[in-house]
Amino acid sequence: MTDTLERATERAPRSLPVPRDPRTPYRAGSWAVILGVLVVLHLLAFQATDFRPEKLVSGATGMWNFLSEAIPPDLSGDVVRAGLEGALTTLWVGLLGTTVSVPFALLLAVFAARTTAPNAVVYQVARGILSFFRAVPDIVFALIFVTAVGLGPFAGVLALICHNTGVMGKLWSEAMEDVDPGPEQALRTAGASRWQVVANATIPGVLPQLTGLLLYRFDVNVRSSLVLGLVGAGGIGLLINKSIKTFQFDEMMTYLIIILIVIVLVDLASAWIRKRLQ
Repeated sequence: MTDTLERATERAPRSLPVPRDPRTPYRAGSWAVILGVLVVLHLLAFQATDFRPEKLVSGATGMWNFLSEAIPPDLSGDVVRAGLEGALTTLWVGLLGTTVSVPFALLLAVFAARTTAPNAVVYQVARGILSFFRAVPDIVFALIFVTAVGLGPFAGVLALICHNTGVMGKLWSEAMEDVDPGPEQALRTAGASRWQVVANATIPGVLPQLTGLLLYRFDVNVRSSLVLGLVGAGGIGLLINKSIKTFQFDEMMTYLIIILIVIVLVDLASAWIRKRLQ
């Protein structure tokens, strides 16, 4: 019995030591360099932005005075009525800035996707246009259009159309590149044209993703339209800017509460629609 156990033990595989990865010291050195670079960059950023948390402590008195003037909010009828009208204008600006940009974003997305672009030249041109619209902030577009068409929500709508075309076109083109190629190949084999493939295979295959991204951009644009109002593009942002300049902080607080309610309602509606699309 003992001999049998000894022979079985001798035949059992012996555990060998795990060899050390020769790249481990290199990886450790690389992470050390990356960490050092990040520390230096943050130190430079703190210095360039004059980042001093102690200023919050020294400015506590001013913040307390501001809050004491803003609370309680002014809930008089005229202020609430003006806030509701401004919030609706902000909502309409965000809605039009999203929906009107859909055809432009969809066309550029088709040309900017590798799987649907006719050739490399069209692909690069479309990507360049999307990059330009995406790179220029919507508030810069708003300042340009305020100069062109004057103060008011129309300038905000135009600004959002331009910026949203770039962002949404980029997101949609990436969704089209990730679509299942099976239906597209089947239609090409059957002799379908490029546009027939796009209309009957590509877009239907990514329609849920396109709709979800569209709703996401609508949420963002409603918030952006608030900021655009601060530069004269209408909506409740214009009222907030006016109340701040005239030191009517209680009115400003009322407008902030109203826009908060509107944004929460938009979020709930978008989440409800997304859930139905799944």
